[in-house]
Amino acid sequence: MATIYYDDDANLQVLQGKTIAILGFGSQGHAHALNAHASGLDVVVGLREGSSSRADAEAAGLKVTSIADAAKAGDLVMVLLPDEIQGEVYATDVAPNLEPGNALAFAHGFNRVFHQVTPPEGVDVVMIAPKGPGHLVRRVFVEGGGVPCLVAVDVDATGEAMPRALAYAKAIGGTRGGALETTFREETETDLFGEQAVLCGGVSELMQAGFDTLVEAGYQPEIAYFECVHEMKLIVDLIYEGGFETMRHSISNTAEYGDYRTGKRIITEETRAEMRDVLEEIRNGTFAQEFLLENRVGQPRLKTERAASDRSLVATVGKRLRKMMSFIAS
Repeated sequence: MATIYYDDDANLQVLQGKTIAILGFGSQGHAHALNAHASGLDVVVGLREGSSSRADAEAAGLKVTSIADAAKAGDLVMVLLPDEIQGEVYATDVAPNLEPGNALAFAHGFNRVFHQVTPPEGVDVVMIAPKGPGHLVRRVFVEGGGVPCLVAVDVDATGEAMPRALAYAKAIGGTRGGALETTFREETETDLFGEQAVLCGGVSELMQAGFDTLVEAGYQPEIAYFECVHEMKLIVDLIYEGGFETMRHSISNTAEYGDYRTGKRIITEETRAEMRDVLEEIRNGTFAQEFLLENRVGQPRLKTERAASDRSLVATVGKRLRKMMSFIAS
């Protein structure tokens, strides 16, 4: 069974009197910085020259400086920059400013696992990874709760790496929801696999294929969108709230029978074999190498695929239908 830590297992005093450097002020960065600041910690935000986030961070009452200066000031340095730029920024602005006794923290292990970041001797390396987007991490914290998170220690140079990680998790609300202990490799490989095979790649392609099948058979695109895309949220919300059993209890007997009858015809053994291949490409570094190269040459595939997706029939129909739904905008 996994080890899960809660508020009583974490001591915020471990980080009192220390400077917490948050590098980046995007989705996760703003939530971490604001939550830690509200928890009474000394927070400095490190941003690149000309960052559009500077005004927002300063308006929130946070101290803002360059990434290099923040890294130099920080006793704990949390790197919340996009995966594709972390390695370069770490080498130029972070590594030269770390000192023995510092803690280097991440919310995702990609760059550490795939050797884009090599910490100096004497520095703790930890991970605190909320299992939710930044706006949710912030909102739930303000409401008095906390989004569960993962915690991991990769290097314990000081003997205090886990207490530091748990103190940080408590500061951002993670131990309110529960901090589950893992490793950098486990978090990274399962996160990438979940995104590619299920949450983003798998689900998006499944909805697209269902939409295409109905449209090709002569059904109206609007009806196909409602049945194969729009209603996905209704089902996922039920699963989120109570698992597959709550979803199946809530749907009709017709839908439940169709679930058992048809699901395995769509997700076949061939599909599962592809999933195993995808996981192996993640584990052996093939995906990481491809992704990093994609970014070095200007993201040609990403930009092409993004543009094609924006022009697709399902995107066009969806935009038109969502204008009908004032409850979505609200």
